[in-house]
Amino acid sequence: MSNTPSDLRSHLTDLLHAALQVVAPGAGAVPILLERPKSVQHGDYASGLAMQLAKPMKRNPREIAQALVAALPASPLLDKAEVAGAGFVNLYLKPAAKQRVVRTALENGRAFGRVNLGRGRKVQVEFVSANPTGPLHVGHGRGAAYGASLSSLLEAAGYAVSREYYVNDAGRQMDILALSVWMRYLETAGARLSFPPNAYQGDYVRDMARQLYAAQAARYVHPVADLLGGVPLIEADPEAHLDGLIANTKRLLGADYAGLQDFVLNEQLGDCRSDLVEFGVTFDSWFSEKSLFDSGLVEQVIARLDTSGHLFVKEGAKWFRSTDYGDEKDRVVQRENGQYTYFASDIAYHLNKFGRGFDRVINVWGADHHGYIARVKGALQALGLAPDKLTIALVQFAVLYRDGKKASMSTRAGEFVTLRELRNEVGNDAARFFYVLRKSDQHLDFDLDLAKSQSNDNPVYYIQYAHARVCSVMEQWGGNPAELVNADLTPLVEEQELQLLQRLLDYPEQIEGAARELAPHLLAFYLKDLAGGFHSYYNSTRLLVEDEGLKLARLALAAAVRQILHNGLEILGVGAPDRM
Repeated sequence: MSNTPSDLRSHLTDLLHAALQVVAPGAGAVPILLERPKSVQHGDYASGLAMQLAKPMKRNPREIAQALVAALPASPLLDKAEVAGAGFVNLYLKPAAKQRVVRTALENGRAFGRVNLGRGRKVQVEFVSANPTGPLHVGHGRGAAYGASLSSLLEAAGYAVSREYYVNDAGRQMDILALSVWMRYLETAGARLSFPPNAYQGDYVRDMARQLYAAQAARYVHPVADLLGGVPLIEADPEAHLDGLIANTKRLLGADYAGLQDFVLNEQLGDCRSDLVEFGVTFDSWFSEKSLFDSGLVEQVIARLDTSGHLFVKEGAKWFRSTDYGDEKDRVVQRENGQYTYFASDIAYHLNKFGRGFDRVINVWGADHHGYIARVKGALQALGLAPDKLTIALVQFAVLYRDGKKASMSTRAGEFVTLRELRNEVGNDAARFFYVLRKSDQHLDFDLDLAKSQSNDNPVYYIQYAHARVCSVMEQWGGNPAELVNADLTPLVEEQELQLLQRLLDYPEQIEGAARELAPHLLAFYLKDLAGGFHSYYNSTRLLVEDEGLKLARLALAAAVRQILHNGLEILGVGAPDRM
């Protein structure tokens, strides 16, 4: 038997299976599940096997549990087994069974805790995918932190992960941004005009306009009267007013309009990319929505749905029968003017995804997209694809509080707090950790005061301080940490030491469980608990004692704690400092 925690669990399962063959020879197919009790008084692992057997055996579960305990084979790793409650079998490990994890962690280093749940299967995680119409704000930051942590978590669980950003570079919002920049450009050139309140308002728009004027001088200048000609009054219909301005902009600029659009897209996408890289978030691919139109895939997929009878025409528009797949109403895929909707390009995008050979696709969407799930999965099913291969992970937007006041976030109005501003204020580590400290689909109030505090109440500081404490102890010791892998661990028998050892044993299972649930917050909770266990141990126990054997054993334990804290923080995109 090797020294990995999963093999320890397998060993205990084998013991119970052997006992099962004695107690119920015909029940070999019954699954044997092991749980970690919430209280150490209830053992290191517990099984409800007896309660599973009670009905088919028509016996009292406690009697079955007692029979199982009596039939358990002897093991060098198992100290004792007891019957508890309605019929649980509680298993207590010998110290030697737990001590082995220290050597395993030190031998494997950064690879410790990695599991093979995914078996190399290809998974795509698409996240952030914010419209490139303005800087990323703190709401986008949560999706970025969650998606990046989830991707790293799935890699640690044995999946081959591809990270993708879907660039919405086609459609009306990009037209509105191009219009906004051009109107500010005209102002920069000396024109007097009334700027629409429903266009993009932020300072970043003025900055791009100044850049455009510096690069192109008066090349894009046209009379304001020509821009306003024939445009509906904004008081009558604000959106029709914008559409009229966009149409005139395209007509006046002609071939130069593509250059204007490319300029604003590249500026905003470049800003987004650098912001994310600074945040520790990178992508394997940036997929262009426009490429779906240029390749003809949108047109092809709509024709395919039409041919197969999944579309109908109403009032000149083409509709997808999404109510056939559980949606609340049918959805337009092509308007009466021939233009395709966002939904049409989304169908083509998902067809493209699965055409790339992914075994599973995970979309990280804002919680406001919940109603979009049924129609996308329905379209996949209509195309003959397996909708269960698509998983939607919903993320609630974070609400930022500064000095107890809620910050507004509206991209068009320009009243938003950018992700860059947040990072500059609290630091990348606090931002990454706080974003994943709650389940992704739960509401998150981001407390800036807590994130900046250097106290035990700040969870990221608390965890990083545990890592730095171990580094400080190693420095005081002055020995070679690499040699601790050979330390004799038998002196580690104190209650706090055994509890710490069990926490280390739990780490690979935490990785697997968090990966199954798509839940990085479970890893964050685990790291906080591990740090808390080490702080308590450090505060109550001398590590650098005179007894050489005991000192080396305790140092080895501390080094293993440090390694696992480092591994877990790395998955979450948080640094593990040597000093605080």
